[in-house]
Amino acid sequence: MGGVLAGFATIIALITLGAVLAQLRVLDLDAQRVLSRLAFYVASPALMVVTLADADVHQVLSANLVASATAFAVTAALYVALSRLAFRHDLARSTIGALSAAYVNAGNLGLPIAAYVLGDAALVAPTWLLQLLVLQPLALLVLDVGVADRRPPLRAVLLRPLSTPLTVGSLIGLALSLSGLRIPSLLADPLQLVAGMAVPAMLIAYGISLRLGPRPGTGGAIAELATITALKVAVMPAVAYLVGRFALEMQGAPLLAVTVLAALPTAQNIFVHATRYDRGVTLARDAIFTTTALSVPTIAVIAALLSP
Repeated sequence: MGGVLAGFATIIALITLGAVLAQLRVLDLDAQRVLSRLAFYVASPALMVVTLADADVHQVLSANLVASATAFAVTAALYVALSRLAFRHDLARSTIGALSAAYVNAGNLGLPIAAYVLGDAALVAPTWLLQLLVLQPLALLVLDVGVADRRPPLRAVLLRPLSTPLTVGSLIGLALSLSGLRIPSLLADPLQLVAGMAVPAMLIAYGISLRLGPRPGTGGAIAELATITALKVAVMPAVAYLVGRFALEMQGAPLLAVTVLAALPTAQNIFVHATRYDRGVTLARDAIFTTTALSVPTIAVIAALLSP
């Protein structure tokens, strides 16, 4: 459990820093928006390049990927159905809610948990790459369409992912990984420095929002927040377990891995996307807060029950 606690301690420390800076009036909500835009347009694309360039993309083709993709699809579909029937949100707002319910924190928490709880950091790679290369570009495409004043032509819709910085960064990193090419050190060093801003910028911006925005749980969407939290913390890992155990006949460490990774909390970059598209900002923030708080005991129980 040391890796779990270390991963959560790092996140909490940076979120607390953002809240303290807001309390001291060093940073305000304008700074929060600037940090979010910096993370979205500059630092996160750089992080995708340097991360995927060194990743073994062949790990994507695994049973782990099938279970993770199925868990995401089922959980997101359940939220969308509820969103249309009960919450009656538009396309963009429903997308933010679905991501809050099913898009996991595979970076900040996934890596240490895979390394220290599961014993192999590479186990998080399929989930990470699935989200970076497939789910995130598709979600950003839907968000672009959802906030447009009028329905864009099909050609524009198909080409729009190529204008999204995160997608472009992911594709460049994937191309480097597949080709075996290395980034020249003259570019790699500054790129690495810029990439290093991504996670701190996201977490500090989140901390500012916690201090200066509405308190968690007071955003006026308690029922929806409870639904998203239940989907993320309980339903998604249950689906991953059932698919892995009975459909893919996984056992032991692989089954533990897909279940634990599905129980990870909502990723911080969903808050960045919500801020960028001005849809469900408070909900995304609160979902990150509640799922992060509840995922530690959830993962501990899963590890205790399924550890080989």
